[in-house]
Amino acid sequence: MTATVAVTGASGYLGSRLCQTLAGIGQVARMGRKIPSARFTFGGGTSAGFFRRHSVTALVHCAWDFTLHKRTDLMARNVGGSIRLMEQARAEGVQTIVFISTISAFPGCRSDYGRAKLAVEAAAHRLGALVVRPGLIFGDQPGGVVGALDALVRTLPVVPLIGNGRQVLYPAHEDDVGALIRRLVVQPALVVPGAPVTAAHERGWTLREILLELAARHGRTVGVVPVPWRSVWLPLKTAELLGVRVPFRSDSVVSVLNQNPSPDFSPTRSIGVPFREFVRSTAGKTCHAQ
Repeated sequence: MTATVAVTGASGYLGSRLCQTLAGIGQVARMGRKIPSARFTFGGGTSAGFFRRHSVTALVHCAWDFTLHKRTDLMARNVGGSIRLMEQARAEGVQTIVFISTISAFPGCRSDYGRAKLAVEAAAHRLGALVVRPGLIFGDQPGGVVGALDALVRTLPVVPLIGNGRQVLYPAHEDDVGALIRRLVVQPALVVPGAPVTAAHERGWTLREILLELAARHGRTVGVVPVPWRSVWLPLKTAELLGVRVPFRSDSVVSVLNQNPSPDFSPTRSIGVPFREFVRSTAGKTCHAQ
């Protein structure tokens, strides 16, 4: 029987790319708030019996509502909705559940995003689900944080550098993240359920290096000016409280400043999916170093 993999957040940046990758192993049920036949929202969940009706054998839960800024809303909707979805999937016979967390989730993390993901990870462990923590995701047409940084270096001659710019981030190419998740869907026994798998290259890049590299990718030279993190965080937080949409969330500033000092890559090595290093630019052209 052909496997059916359900993917939440199928219209988002990472979710849409995962759907393309997972299509190679069977049918993909794309789930999202704007998909009538497979509607999923954090407040309303999905229809009762959805997983059983569609013979879903694996669920990749990638969705996350980034419009929520209050901690109470994050816990009630993103966390509560994620747990209810995974519980329903288990009750309806889904064999493999993969929860897409974040490298920003670790004991002692300070961002609301990381703490909320940790709360879902705890439930995933209880349900025997697999947890994947992607790093800073990049690609040919990046979205998310890298997309926002890329837009800055393309338009500004001088880019504000949060703090001292020495924060170490771990980039992860979108195709490699997809390959890892595909491997786990096919061979879930490769890792212990609930034990987080870091999906990123093991070489960390500082925020300053990433900004300069993104600029070089576009053949540009930009200046970087260190600024106090509060001078970046406060305007963003104020805009969010006023209901103004901003390209970079205030909580992302907290997340960038407080990275996991020692992510564990041992589960990643055991899976055997290589991650390429961050983009390297030469003579105005971009190549990928393995």
